[in-house]
Order: sequence, then C-alpha cells, then structure tokens
Amino acid sequence: MTTYSDIRGYRVKYLSSDPTLSTSNEGQVWYNSTEGKLKSLVQIKAWSAGGNLPTTKRFLMGTGVQTAALSAGGAGSPANSDKRNTSEEYNGNTWTSGGTMGTAVYGAGAAGTQTASLVFGGSTDPTIFSNVTQSYDGSTWSTPAATLTTGRQILAGFGIQTAALGAGGYAPPTNPSTATEAYDGTSWTAGGNLNTARFGLAGAGTQTAGLVTGGRPPASGLTNTEEYNGSTWTAVNASNISRQYHAASGLQTAAITFGGANPSITNTAEEYDGTSWSPTASMATARSALASSNKGASSSTSAFGGDTGPALSAATEEYFSSIDNYDPSSTAAWSSGGNINGPTRYGLGSGGPSTAAWISSGYGGPGPQYRLETEEYDGSTWTTANNCNISGQSIVAAGTQTSGLMTARNYPGVSPLTATEEYNGTNWTTVPGNLNQAQSGTSGCGTQTAALATRGRTAPIGTANEEYDGTSWATATTISGTIRSGNNAGIQTSALFVGGEQVPGPYVAEVEEYNGTAWTTGGSYPSGVGVGGNAGNSTSDVLYYSGYNIPEGNFTRSNRYDGTAWTADASVSAGRNSAGYNRSGATSAAWFAAGSPLTSATEEYNTGSPASPTGAAASTLTTS
Repeated sequence: MTTYSDIRGYRVKYLSSDPTLSTSNEGQVWYNSTEGKLKSLVQIKAWSAGGNLPTTKRFLMGTGVQTAALSAGGAGSPANSDKRNTSEEYNGNTWTSGGTMGTAVYGAGAAGTQTASLVFGGSTDPTIFSNVTQSYDGSTWSTPAATLTTGRQILAGFGIQTAALGAGGYAPPTNPSTATEAYDGTSWTAGGNLNTARFGLAGAGTQTAGLVTGGRPPASGLTNTEEYNGSTWTAVNASNISRQYHAASGLQTAAITFGGANPSITNTAEEYDGTSWSPTASMATARSALASSNKGASSSTSAFGGDTGPALSAATEEYFSSIDNYDPSSTAAWSSGGNINGPTRYGLGSGGPSTAAWISSGYGGPGPQYRLETEEYDGSTWTTANNCNISGQSIVAAGTQTSGLMTARNYPGVSPLTATEEYNGTNWTTVPGNLNQAQSGTSGCGTQTAALATRGRTAPIGTANEEYDGTSWATATTISGTIRSGNNAGIQTSALFVGGEQVPGPYVAEVEEYNGTAWTTGGSYPSGVGVGGNAGNSTSDVLYYSGYNIPEGNFTRSNRYDGTAWTADASVSAGRNSAGYNRSGATSAAWFAAGSPLTSATEEYNTGSPASPTGAAASTLTTS
C-alpha cells in the first residue's frame, strides 16, 4: 500500500532553534521559526594545503594523527642510492626534524602515534627485504629484538605500537604475499592470511578490526578490499577505482583511501562506511608512494610526500570530512608591502612588528649618502618621521616604534662610533650610555631597556658582547670561538646568534643560544650565512630569512628554528641582505624592508595556519 510519504514526501520540520547537528542530519531540511529561515545541513569534505616536508621523498612511512603526525624513512631517486634514515614531526602546520632511525628503510609498514611509533619490514636495497622492527618514543629510535617472520616491502601496516598488524607485501620467493603478522609489543606472531596475495596495498583500522584495499598485481592495480577480525580476513565490497602504492586512513567502518596509481598516478579519494566505497574530494596533487596519518583514528587525515611522476613531492595535504565548518588552512607566505620613501641598505636601524615598524639611518647610495631619516610603517604605508642625530651603517638596533634604540654606527675608513640614541615614537635623543667597545658589523636585539649587542669585527673579539639596561652598556659573556658579524634574534635573556664570519675564513652555519648568562651551541643552520634577517622573541621560535652567502650570493629561502633544529619555511620573493628587520618580535610579525641590492621594497610574513573547526551550526546552508 502506498504511504503518504511515498506520495507527498516528508514534511519540513518546524523548529524554534536549530537541532543538535550530527552526521545523521546531513541533508536534513528544517524551518527555524525564530530566525524565519529555511535551513539544511551540508557535510564538508575537502583537502587543504599543509606545511611541506623539509625534503621530497617517496615510499616513506607515516603514523600519528593530523595535528601530530610522523614521517619516517623513505627514499629519493634512485631509491637504492638515496635511502633515508631521517624522521620528521608535524604539528598540524610545520614539519620539524625528529630522531634518526637506526636503519635507513623505505616501503615499510608503520603503526602508532608520533611519540610511540613502529616501523617494520621494507627495503634497505631493491633486492634486500627487511624483517627489522624499529620503534620510536618521540625522540629516539631503537631496534627491538623481535623481527618479522617474513622480510618484505611495500606492505600494509596499521594499529598501535604495542598492537600492530602487517599484511601482504612483496617477499621472494612467492613475491606477492598473503602473510599477516601481529605484534604485541614484544614479538610477532602469524595471523590469518589475506585472500588475495598482493603488495603496494594500503591498510587502516586496528589489529582486531582492520581493513586493506588495492595493491598489485596486476599492473593496473586492484580494487579488492578485505576486513580483518583479529584472526580471519573476509573479502568485502571492492573499491570503485583500482589502486596501487596508495595510502589509507581511518577505521574499518569509516576509512578513506587516496592517491596511488592505476597505472596512471591519481589524486582521487574514496570513503568506506563499513559496507561500500563512495567517491569523495580529490587531493590537489596526484601522487603515488605517499604516506598518511590517522591509521586507526578518524577519517580526517593528512597525506605527505610521494611521487608525482615528473618529480618527488614534499607536499602535505589535510583532509576533513565533517559537518563542522572549517576555516581553510593556509601555508606560510611572504607578500609585498608598501615601499619605503627613500631606498637604503647596509645595516640600517630597525624594529617593531610588521604593523608598527620603524627604520632609521643606513646608507642611501650611490655616493656617500648616509641617512638621518626615520620612517614608520603601519602595515601598509611608510611615513617619514623625525631624523635621528647620528647617521651610519651596520647599526645595533632594538625596541619598538615607540621605544627604539640604536648604537654602534660605522663609516668606511672611520673608527666605529659608540654613541647610543633612544626613540620615543617622536624624537631621537642621544643618551649618555655609550658602548664600551667601538666595533663594526655588530648585531643587536632586545628592547630599549634590555638590549644585547653581539660580536662585531673589531678586535679583540673576546670582549665584543654587551648588554644595555636602559642606562648603560656592560660587558657580557662572550661567545666561544672566533665567529663574528652574525645575525641576532630574540630578547636579552633568550637570544640566538646565527651564522657570521669565521676568523679567518668564510661565512659559517654556527648557531649560538644565549640565556642571559651563558652561550651554548645550538642546531646548525643548513648553510653558512651572513647579513640576513631574523625574527623571534625566544630561542624556541626564530625565523631566518633571505641573506647572503658565498658563492650563492643573495638567497630567497627562509628557515624556522624550534630550539633544536631548522626546517624549511616559505621563501621570500627577492633575495637581499643588510635590510631592516624585526629581530626581537614574534615570527608571525616578521618583515624586511630596503637592503642590498639597493631597494625600497618591503615584504611581510604570514605564518599560515592549519584548518580548524568553527562549529557545525556555521556549516548550515540557509535559504529564506
């Protein structure tokens, strides 16, 4: 018998407020009588760009979750001569260096979290199939005694560090394998065999509720999907697209698979609801041999690394499948700001955040044009302010737009000056507190009442560090060694000194950290550098950007320091050195203006951000 709903459909609910929203509400329509609006709920499914890995690689392993992921091992090209033993940690925005693996490996299985991961099997050479297990505690890799019964590569791995599962893979003499092994934190034991022998497959879920899909042979890839109950694999509905060398995330009842090849490299993705597969949003970058996070967790995941065909990839993409409304993620980037009114270069005084910056003095060239002009920036426009009292270049500078400090000016062929000036946002005043030692090429950071001047070129080098307390300069602890004329960032009690000159010798990659009392050696910068830009208000978050080295000249790259190691960040548009910077401000307010080659240009930094939920109610599609 035909029912009313068959003939007329369902009635639109008449509600005084929006219902509690869940995935079961997707597609639901209701009338909000309070607002006088007809509403429905749309589920959001999308990929967004995340921070790039420090290096490109393929056949890498991934664990963890979207905001705390781990990348381990992998290979470059060719794989047999470019095996990786590095690992990287992701915070939802930026990758930083992790611990070094005991064995360089690629194409292995992986399980666990960022601070409790397991990597097993894989290749150490195209003809050597590893049975080694490696575990990670968030800082150090170790090699447990337990080994896989069957050494193999390109297998599926998922679960947690103490309850992991490895299935399939490529293992001579049978090659495509059906073998399944379970790890209990101590040893590996045989589990039920797959129904379809394969390698290059992807897996998700837990040790007792697992899922695998795809793989090869044939060369076009498989659609076969199987579920595991802790002892037996059962064939279930196939995926819509054949895949090999792809990735998967999620649970047995809520999984996603993406990327891979069939045999052409693809960016497509499919979701599994415990019964069937359906298409979902595609990645921006088609790639195979990639890694993923969120195995055994929600289907929100991240994809990183891989092979695009023409080249290897360092890209990270993040996937959301939710009824929540997500702010789109953004990657770190530099953008053009307003030009200064008078081009200048060579170590001018500067400070303040990108929305309230100042520059002063410096060299205007060509010819002996040392400036007295001061300019202030409001985030879009530079405005000429009152002159300083003493011109020069290679200036120690600190403070903000309303509380600035300059000292240690230099002129070619003239002894460096020790006079100190303070700025109150209107006028510059020469104050009694001179530097104790005249020197050129000195770097500075801090505030008007707590500044630091660090080692310039003038001998004797060992007494070239001084601190300012708002009244006078006092000799402070010196950096060990013979580096000089580097780049400061931070504050007086948490400062970083990057690069500089070795005496005698070229620019260096050395990093020194200062806690207000003593200097200690930090993580080396990727290359020797001089006269570049730093921003940061502590040693645990510093951005070094642009600058100069030999023989490269001016470079555009930037790198971020987390207190231990450097990772690649967004590149500037045009490389230059000896510009104006905000050495003591937050990295999120980094900028640089002017510089060499002589220019008026300004660039401002945007840190980027991971996508984040803002609440399901905002994702309703409203009509009236």
